[in-house]
Amino acid sequence: MREMRDVPGNGETGQGILSVQGLWFGYNGPGHPVVRDLSLDVPEGAVTAILGPNGSGKTTLLRLLLGVLRPRSGEIRIAGRPLWPGSRARQGGEAPYSRTERARLLGLVPQDEHIPFDFSVLEYVLMGRAPYLGPLDMPGEADYQEAAEALGRVGLADLQDRPLPTLSGGERQLAAVARALAQQTRILLLDEPAAHLDLGNQGRLLEIMRGLAAGGTTLVLTTHDPNLASSVAGHAVLMRAGQVLAAGSTAEVLTAELLSATYGTPVSVHQVDGRRIILLK
Repeated sequence: MREMRDVPGNGETGQGILSVQGLWFGYNGPGHPVVRDLSLDVPEGAVTAILGPNGSGKTTLLRLLLGVLRPRSGEIRIAGRPLWPGSRARQGGEAPYSRTERARLLGLVPQDEHIPFDFSVLEYVLMGRAPYLGPLDMPGEADYQEAAEALGRVGLADLQDRPLPTLSGGERQLAAVARALAQQTRILLLDEPAAHLDLGNQGRLLEIMRGLAAGGTTLVLTTHDPNLASSVAGHAVLMRAGQVLAAGSTAEVLTAELLSATYGTPVSVHQVDGRRIILLK
């Protein structure tokens, strides 16, 4: 296990596909940081779960990794290249990613998303193909095929012509997963992806995530549920108050001691049929 002081980033670049060093960010200026001196290394081709209580900075960190938010200081590197131009990038002559490059590299499954128009489910999923189209291009046959296959994977093929707002919360969440699948990115960020799903669709989601990781996709998800993290992730990160408390393999990180410290409540960890079960005391 790597505690915060041992995470790569205190002066040197980590080796993960996503490398974060000394990140600071606040919505209301430097006096109110949401992410504080955060350093992190995400391994390639694996599932990494970020856990922490409400307000710990998990969603903000995903938005920083995606490039939607820009840090006040620190550096984010993806596959060795800077996400944003900075001092290191200028010194090394490294070009940061363009918006199109980012969209082809990084996908997001948001927790809640407001869609102002009555798109059909298929039209919504086709938005995932936008990084591969020109400004005035319309989706072609291959794009429709990718979208249809993505809908089939999440079990929504029969609903492709339904207006998106008529879907249940869980169905809309699956549609967001399908859009991300159609985007075909190397890295997929998921913000509480199972929050609105019933048990059957949670199982479907876990199967999709495991399949993506087996195919080489890097997945980073936030979750409040350590049992979900234990069942799908090989690596875990514990956050509290905008900082990393611990990072490493799930076996090393999802312990009673560390989870109790992270959530501020007693937690017990049990082994049942070879699986780790985490319960409140």
